[in-house]
Amino acid sequence: MNSALATNSALNTVHLGDNLPFMQSLPDACCDLIYVDPPFCTGQRQTTARQTNGYSDNWSGSIEGYLKFLEPRLREMHRLLSETGSLLVHLDWRTVHYAKVMLDTLFSRDNFLNEIIWHYRTGGRCSHWFARKHDSILFYAKNKGKHTFNVLRGGKFRTDGLNIDEDGRPYKSTKKGRLYFHPDGPAITDVWDIPFLSTVSNERTGYPTQKPEALLDRIIQAASNPGDVVADFFCGSGTTLTVAARTDRRFIGCDIESAAVEIAKNRATSQANQRPTT
Repeated sequence: MNSALATNSALNTVHLGDNLPFMQSLPDACCDLIYVDPPFCTGQRQTTARQTNGYSDNWSGSIEGYLKFLEPRLREMHRLLSETGSLLVHLDWRTVHYAKVMLDTLFSRDNFLNEIIWHYRTGGRCSHWFARKHDSILFYAKNKGKHTFNVLRGGKFRTDGLNIDEDGRPYKSTKKGRLYFHPDGPAITDVWDIPFLSTVSNERTGYPTQKPEALLDRIIQAASNPGDVVADFFCGSGTTLTVAARTDRRFIGCDIESAAVEIAKNRATSQANQRPTT
């Protein structure tokens, strides 16, 4: 459990404002897990059909301006991570390759863990190239080998043609004897099939680019432990903070949009208040 923020007023709060000076105000090594879902450099204003709340994703100089914005923030995130901490940066095809090169410099390539592919199915077709139906999440450790990582399992093994023992369990025959499969299923890999939030999902807040709680639950369960500090400095509608509170983690949130901060505060506070006290 990280103690660097034990008495800091930022703990379990959502800050309104530019995340760079806010991060600069926080102490070294105060976060055990940082997940960020920054703007994707789409060149558009992100809004929803139901609400006008949103944010501008236009950048002076396009990709160059965007990277100039992103680099000092990623640098601060590296400073804020504990020795066992990890950073996950959620992007798409527009900028993920540029960010990978930047992060290799800030963290060193030796601390790169995964490019997680979040695959989803949404509406829309494309007649000029394959439909783009995934995002990338770059996963870096502060110190590879010391970082927190919990193996997650799910799904089913392929058991066609395998032997079945007297208790009905499938196994392979090897030179060392029977090889049984883990009862909780295969270990989850770096390709995740998690549905995108539908327009009528009960999770929907009306804020744009909202990510499903199932996605953040997997990240938080894998890369942190109960009691850890989970931060999201582009927190949007607060999905990261909400899941952190539900899973007994402490959280820090920040967003520059007042509408986002209001939604995030309500979600995270409501979830924290539902946790049983001991």
